[in-house]
Amino acid sequence: MWGLFPIYWRQIEKADSLELACHRIVWSFVSLGILLPVLLRMGWWGGWRIVLQSLRDRRVWMLYTVAAVMIGINWLAFLWAVNHGRVLEASLGYYITPLFNVLLGVVVLGERLGTLQWTAVAIATVGVGIMAVGSGGLPWVSLAMAASFATYGLVKKKVHLPVLIGLMMEVSILFVPAAIYLGIRVNDGVSALQFGSPLITTMLLLAGVITISPLALFAVAVKRVNLSLIGLLQYVGPTLQFLVGAVLYNEPLAASRLTGFAFVWTALILFVAATYRPIRRAKISGATV
Repeated sequence: MWGLFPIYWRQIEKADSLELACHRIVWSFVSLGILLPVLLRMGWWGGWRIVLQSLRDRRVWMLYTVAAVMIGINWLAFLWAVNHGRVLEASLGYYITPLFNVLLGVVVLGERLGTLQWTAVAIATVGVGIMAVGSGGLPWVSLAMAASFATYGLVKKKVHLPVLIGLMMEVSILFVPAAIYLGIRVNDGVSALQFGSPLITTMLLLAGVITISPLALFAVAVKRVNLSLIGLLQYVGPTLQFLVGAVLYNEPLAASRLTGFAFVWTALILFVAATYRPIRRAKISGATV
């Protein structure tokens, strides 16, 4: 679903990218406002009492405010890329996000990297540099997406609310400014809700469902699947986005861009090998003991 998202948002080409981001926020808020009370009443995540205890913590709200800003920037950058024929840059952003995670881990958390991991970071940097030289400038959209999502992930490591509860807090923080912007667009008569077809209107109203569905599936998956496998599966999304941009929308894939992607893919292979080999060894030694 994450990999095929560009196809969905591309159908709403005439909408302003900021308006689309605001629709995602507002309708996610509405969808979660309907869904979460039902789930909490059924006893999910310990029910209302446990969740309300977390919501009374000021630190939780501060961290989720930062997370909300980061996910807002990420959504806006992604939608801008899709609506401006830069799906390949969007896929690159998600490809290099794990490497940004590594750098944040080193700088902020004091984590240490092995030789292979540093080599992976260096190779990816070369790849981005090749793209920058070939296209006449840095892929700012990709870097903005990677930096915002990596920071978002770092903040989320500090809190432990369930995925959908956390998302509800984030869209709640962003709801008022997003609703005000949509109201201004409607008042000026330039909203996609006004000039779009009934299909476009329906797609906008479903923006919340489209946004939370993969997150809901992810929340279920992390309880049933090993995190190492989850990490590998998350490369499916940007790979599908790459295919959508290159094959479906025929975005230009010049030699410099393809070479840059090759460097990034090589870096990811090294990074995955360096990261998951120690985990596998630990499991094997644990099993033999």
